[in-house]
Amino acid sequence: MKEGAQLTQAESGSRYDVLHTDCPARDMVDHVTSRWGVWVLISLRSNDLRFYELRDSIQGISEKMLTQTLRALVQDDLVHREVEPTTPPQVTYGLTEFGRNVSEPLTDLFHRITQRLSQRGPE
Repeated sequence: MKEGAQLTQAESGSRYDVLHTDCPARDMVDHVTSRWGVWVLISLRSNDLRFYELRDSIQGISEKMLTQTLRALVQDDLVHREVEPTTPPQVTYGLTEFGRNVSEPLTDLFHRITQRLSQRGPE
C-alpha cells in the first residue's frame, strides 16, 4: 500500500487511489465533507430526525440543498431513510452503522475545535 495515497478495500483486495478523480472513495469523501454533508452527519449523531427537524437544526441550509445532500448520503449508505405510509408521508432520516463510524471522527474534530476556542476565550 502506498503511504497516504491509497486505501485498501478489505473485501476484494482491490485498491482505491483516493487522489485520482475517478476514485469512488473520493466521491464519498466529497459527499461527507461537502458544505452541508458534515452538518447533516453531525445533526443526526444524537437521534433520527424528520426532514423539517433536520432542516431547522442546520441554520442556513435550503430545502433544495438538504434534499441533494441527503440523497447523496443515502446513496453512499451513510444515512438511512424511512418513509411512514401516512398522508402526507412522514420521512425520517438517521445514520446507518457506517454513517456512525464515519461521523465519529467529525464529532471528535468539532469537540477539539470548540474546546480550543473556549480555552482562548471570546475574541
